[in-house]
Amino acid sequence: MGSTQVLWISAEPALPADWPQHPAVWNIEIQPAGEAIDALAVTDYAAIVLDLPNPGWTAPTLLEAVQRAAPGVPVLAWDPRASASEAVQLAHLGLHQFLPPGESAFGMIDQVVEDRRLGNLALMAAQVNREGWERMLVGASREMRQLQHIIRLVAGRRATVLITGETGTGKELGARSLHMAGNRRSGPMVAVNCSALPEGLMESELFGHVRGAFTGAFQSRMGRFEQAQGGTLFLDEIGELPMALQTKLLRVLQEREVQRLGSSEIIKVDMRVVSATNCDLARRMEEGKFREDLYYRLNVVPIEMPPLRRRLEDVPLLATHFVDTVCQAEGIPVKALMRETLERLCDYSWPGNVRQLENMVEMAVALSGERRTLAPADFPLPAPAAERPMAGRAPLVAVPDSGLDYEETLAVIERSILEQALHKTGGNKKAAADMLRLKRTTLSAKVRSLVPAARISGAGGL
Repeated sequence: MGSTQVLWISAEPALPADWPQHPAVWNIEIQPAGEAIDALAVTDYAAIVLDLPNPGWTAPTLLEAVQRAAPGVPVLAWDPRASASEAVQLAHLGLHQFLPPGESAFGMIDQVVEDRRLGNLALMAAQVNREGWERMLVGASREMRQLQHIIRLVAGRRATVLITGETGTGKELGARSLHMAGNRRSGPMVAVNCSALPEGLMESELFGHVRGAFTGAFQSRMGRFEQAQGGTLFLDEIGELPMALQTKLLRVLQEREVQRLGSSEIIKVDMRVVSATNCDLARRMEEGKFREDLYYRLNVVPIEMPPLRRRLEDVPLLATHFVDTVCQAEGIPVKALMRETLERLCDYSWPGNVRQLENMVEMAVALSGERRTLAPADFPLPAPAAERPMAGRAPLVAVPDSGLDYEETLAVIERSILEQALHKTGGNKKAAADMLRLKRTTLSAKVRSLVPAARISGAGGL
């Protein structure tokens, strides 16, 4: 039987005054941070709760220390005053969940303790009865579980959200999931593609106009902000919004009011704004093409839609989902994907992401005729890199006839990558780690391990 001890890390010797009273089957042990981290080396706990804020520790630092001392043990947090951005930051670092106020906190800890007792940690990351919006986000990878967790955290908040990601990763799907998960789900979800609208019509499209406001305005028209009243306004490709409209958008976000073109009437609007982009807004700010104040107003809560190559374990689920969807839409029997087909799909990096996979599945179903199975030949994908001939491609590292020192060469390459990332981020290790898809602690360890290696050229860079 697993442990039923819950470790509460707090500077105070007792539970908070607002912690609810409840006869739990598990026991809470209260310890200050320093002693608690030492205890984690010798005691197996079912769960760990961080009482935040904790004097002498930042929340990320304390979470990192606890995870290092007790890998695999679920870590929760108690802070009724935590903001949405703080919750998202800790979720990115691996926090299991913030405990909700009231007695529902006990239900969450009960579930964590039971999952730990059964030795099935996977159950902690999955809901037995998934909500409708969760079913929209197909995937069981760590990246998708984290995405669902963040959406669950911020869905009920008013904060604006900026969704980033490569083309084809499903940014609009993420926005719709966010809308459906929140308390505005009964309101409208209005989507605007800022790159698809002619600049001359964009202002009227967003803010509306009154009759006679311009040539051809034969009747008054409600803008997208008004249409999204009580719901969500999704601004896709926000980086393409002209500077003049960026100023007006900033005012709407600040004042929550709009004016139709040609009218002096002030119209109050109540909607949540979710925007998305696949371009680097920071670079567009440097180029003077995007307002800095608007960027920070939109980017209150950042959400990244992960590229498919970072969650290849989701490819079989996605492919099966798309096959079922296409076959049902065509009114034909559902086709099966051969095991070899799934293996081939998982070997591909999918530069076009989920959209490319969906299109490939639709093509495969159409061209497979009456066959009930989809074979690897139905998906004309490039061969995996390992199977492609080297002819015509320069090797990354040339091996001389006299040979080379394998470990030293790898160290030189690794050092070069680290130096470039740190240079691009101005020495910010957290940002460099994010750029290289590493944990900050992993990047710091690699830097420390490479510094003494005097035989590596360019040792002054780190």
